[in-house]
Amino acid sequence: MPMRNCRGQGWWHGKFRGCGYRLTVGREAILDLLSGGKGHLSAEDIYLKIHARYPNVGLTTVYRTLDVLSGLGMVHKFDFGDGRARYELAQGPKGEHPHHHHLVCTSCNRVIDYTDFIDDEVELLRRTEKGLGEKYNFKITSHVIQFYGLCAKCRENK
Repeated sequence: MPMRNCRGQGWWHGKFRGCGYRLTVGREAILDLLSGGKGHLSAEDIYLKIHARYPNVGLTTVYRTLDVLSGLGMVHKFDFGDGRARYELAQGPKGEHPHHHHLVCTSCNRVIDYTDFIDDEVELLRRTEKGLGEKYNFKITSHVIQFYGLCAKCRENK
């Protein structure tokens, strides 16, 4: 079934129905897990966490569901350079999970979310988006920023 742009039509049940999908037990279990604040999980992580409670949900179902959720804009898919796609909920029913950036440790693969943007950073991003939009006649609606380096613990151990 092709993905359709169904953003903004409500939350889980309404979102799925409005886009021609059913909210199955497996899909709901994945959304419940991701909404619990356990972001940056791989498909395998998700499978291991829900399979004990929902043994009929296989790894293939998890992959397919994540593709659907990503296509509907309900989850974000990230590549942090460790060879595994990671997922996190895009937005909760009450606007939780605000826009944030990531700090990725290249030694231990720890991912730190940060939202406490400084004024200079916000202004730089605003100017960058505006400039790129004008230069390429492109309407920017979102961005993803990931910084790579070493966390304090890994720097300490080196």
